[in-house]
Amino acid sequence: MLFNSLSFVVFLIVVLVLYYSKIFNWTNKKRMLLLASYVFYGLWNPPLVVLLWISTVVDWTAGKKLAVLEDKRKRKLWLLLSMLVNLGFLAFFKYGDFLLENFTAMLNAVGVEYTARPMDIILPMGISFYTFQTMSYTIDMYYKRIEPARTFLDFALYVTFFPQLVAGPIVRAKELITQFYSEKRATANQFIWGLFLLTIGLFQKVVLADTLLSGAADDVFGSKDILNSLDAWTGTLAFSGQIFFDFAGYSTCAIGIALTLGIHLPDNFRYPYAAIGFSDLWRRWHISLSSWLRDYLYIPLGGNRHGITRMYVALMLTMLLGGLWHGAAWTFVVWGALHGIYLVVERLLKGMIKIKIGAWNGILLALLTYTCVNITWVFFRAREFSTAKNMILSMFFLNDEGEKVLYMFDIVKVLMVITGLFLCHWVMRNTSMKEVAQKTNPWIFGVFWAVLFFLIVISQGSGEQFIYFQF
Repeated sequence: MLFNSLSFVVFLIVVLVLYYSKIFNWTNKKRMLLLASYVFYGLWNPPLVVLLWISTVVDWTAGKKLAVLEDKRKRKLWLLLSMLVNLGFLAFFKYGDFLLENFTAMLNAVGVEYTARPMDIILPMGISFYTFQTMSYTIDMYYKRIEPARTFLDFALYVTFFPQLVAGPIVRAKELITQFYSEKRATANQFIWGLFLLTIGLFQKVVLADTLLSGAADDVFGSKDILNSLDAWTGTLAFSGQIFFDFAGYSTCAIGIALTLGIHLPDNFRYPYAAIGFSDLWRRWHISLSSWLRDYLYIPLGGNRHGITRMYVALMLTMLLGGLWHGAAWTFVVWGALHGIYLVVERLLKGMIKIKIGAWNGILLALLTYTCVNITWVFFRAREFSTAKNMILSMFFLNDEGEKVLYMFDIVKVLMVITGLFLCHWVMRNTSMKEVAQKTNPWIFGVFWAVLFFLIVISQGSGEQFIYFQF
């Protein structure tokens, strides 16, 4: 079920009515939320709910054992079981065809003729997200960082909580499970703010991502021709805006929906396109994933505790695996590698050059960061390396005169939206939407909200699914 669909509006109204009715106690409200979460997920492909059930039961059982066992060997075996089940599902459903294709290519490269029939595996929506979320519980239990969930119901709801189930934020157990222990009701202000966040999220998705930007991105990256530089840059900028508005829009919707229930979810984006440098970027972009990779991959690999060489190796491995997490294709690995290289080069330069960041050089450095990020988006969006290669050559004026696929109206539209996006991020980089709203006249705020709602209603969106559903 998609947030940007009328069926979800009906679904949410029913959930809210039942949640705030007086016929259920808190335990039964949690059961209702759990059932609603299964319905929300199962309407896409009912049999795949079984994967959620298996992960939930395995990790709940492993967590209970880790809470009482002291024998190190047995504790490691229970942690290993949890990781094998979760990563096994992820490897099969997300990387099965990818691994088979590369195995076939490797055999053919050494002279062994082999043709494999594609497995045509259906990728369960959100498997990358809920796998990391539930696996973090058993890892934290193993290291005794958290207390075990009080009941199976609390844990199952933590795994499947519908607002953030499919595309995050990836929430740690200590941030969410404990909120289910006592009854939660949104205050009037929280409920209103939650609905406003839902509106903002839908505006980002329906109006900005789908209506204004997706067409240009699809036309450019779907073209088989070598493009001229202006079209190549415009298509890349369009995708950079599309993926931000699409993904941040989902996270904003999720946070808003949860808040209408009185549940708090952490921020997942903090105006990332105003980042000054790439360490700053990853503190602002997909925060729940970057912090997950830091805590459960980068630090265990050694982090910055064992010398510079080990740190750079850990950094590159983390970003390479982070790229592969996004998709089963070598283009995603290159995307992760580029971000790893950026981070390594940034750390090297910081050791040699000291720059005092001010207003003017700050915005120039932010523009430089954003430009470099756009180069990586080419590999993220391109389906094939040949497409990415031609795009990069065109963007750097290294192709001969290329074809035009965009009308001037499309180019101007994209450039206006992206300019507004960058300036908005720069102005807001050290504040928050809530702080600005609190300082705004209520009448102006109301008119602004009404305009957003009107634009959502009149937009010609076709109910496109969120980009990160495929990850």
